[in-house]
Amino acid sequence: MSQTFYRLAQGMRLSSLGIGTYLGPMDDATDASYEAAIRAAIEGGINVIDTSRNYRGERSERAIGRVISKANRDELVVCTKAGYYIDRRGHSLAPDFLEENLHASLVNLATPRVEIFYLHNPETQLQSVPAEDFYSQIRNAFERCESMAASGLLRFYGVATWDAFRTGQNTVSLHRLVAIAREIAGQRHRFRFVQLPFNLAMLEGFNKRWQEGGMSLLQAAAELGITVVGSATVLQGRLTRGLPEALTARFNGLATDAQRSIQFSRSTPGLAVSLVGMSAPAHVVENLAVKEVAPLSEREYYAIYGR
Repeated sequence: MSQTFYRLAQGMRLSSLGIGTYLGPMDDATDASYEAAIRAAIEGGINVIDTSRNYRGERSERAIGRVISKANRDELVVCTKAGYYIDRRGHSLAPDFLEENLHASLVNLATPRVEIFYLHNPETQLQSVPAEDFYSQIRNAFERCESMAASGLLRFYGVATWDAFRTGQNTVSLHRLVAIAREIAGQRHRFRFVQLPFNLAMLEGFNKRWQEGGMSLLQAAAELGITVVGSATVLQGRLTRGLPEALTARFNGLATDAQRSIQFSRSTPGLAVSLVGMSAPAHVVENLAVKEVAPLSEREYYAIYGR
């Protein structure tokens, strides 16, 4: 096994490949398949498990709960989110709403706390409120997250985003988020994680410099002590086949495009974890091949960009 499969971040040991639980119908067969996949992931060394209460109408959380209740919980990094209503027909960052959802998630997950609690796509609020009102909402949400951390319900909190750090319009300032957290709780604040899509087709976190000082999101996170998690690593399956031959040749030791796409993402400087939705054990076995291969060197990685 490559010794670089795990990374240390915020005092935790994280597998560089994490399992996501977003997609799939709300039925017993999919629950059973997810449970088998999560067991296979844990047995294979994956310890980052990502979910949300609204994923599959709470069924993804419950499937995770049934598995982790029989696992070594101390070795796992369980992450969930709140922001959307369960049916996704509404969105809120109201502190009471966030806390209510976290309590429900803890019941679903059969655990007394989560390692990471994300505000789910908080930039959704920018569709209806001015920027200053948005940051006021963030402040109120962060205050409640710090309180929940002090109560032992979560270890860290963060923002799991889709557009907030990827587009040049309504870009959310990571520096300002960290400044708010520091104003609330000082240097020991618990706002320590950011999640955004990152893959071969969505490179903005690395190559767009929309943060203060002309920084990319990854550069800003490194400066501010924030750990970055990449989602949509295989773009809901679209990067699991058909990669150009000139690109696939750069990934020695890997047999499938899914493996190569994961390897690209987890080789990105500053990206701690690459999440992949895996709802069947066969997907887990295939994707865990990256465990045996060291990430690309910086020279090999930058060569993909033609540098």
